[in-house]
Amino acid sequence: MVQYSTKFRSKMVGKMTGPGGRSANALSAEVGVTQGTLSRWLREAGSVAGMKSKRSPSAKPHPKQRSAQDKLRLLIEASALAGDELGEFLRREGIHEADLTRWRESSLEGLSGKVTVAATANATDKRVRDLEKELRRKDKALAETAALLVLQKKVRAIWGDGGDDT
Repeated sequence: MVQYSTKFRSKMVGKMTGPGGRSANALSAEVGVTQGTLSRWLREAGSVAGMKSKRSPSAKPHPKQRSAQDKLRLLIEASALAGDELGEFLRREGIHEADLTRWRESSLEGLSGKVTVAATANATDKRVRDLEKELRRKDKALAETAALLVLQKKVRAIWGDGGDDT
């Protein structure tokens, strides 16, 4: 296993995250360090305080990571746009039209006070699972009781009533 200096590792991470940063695959071909090693260094650098992250400061957050205020702002801005303007807006913000549709529906549901179908479906599914589990448990107990009664009848038939003191 080859040992690389911390200085070399930092330099490689800088080439991947700096201005005009290259991918781990491209850099691997250039410097002869495996792509997996470069990717691991990049992940480790992201977790060390003070190191540059893989994402540039101007990069937009993932649509699922956006705040409610940001989603509302984007909905309002997008509502005034159509066609090519909307497409350019979506690309600039790093979102899809489906994201806007989902956010619009969620906001309307929230304003109407309705509980989402998914939330009630999950609660219903959980209740059904719990009830089925309880039903299985009770079926087993009933089967065990029935088996004990059958055995008790057989014992009485073979040995008699057992009411006498002999």
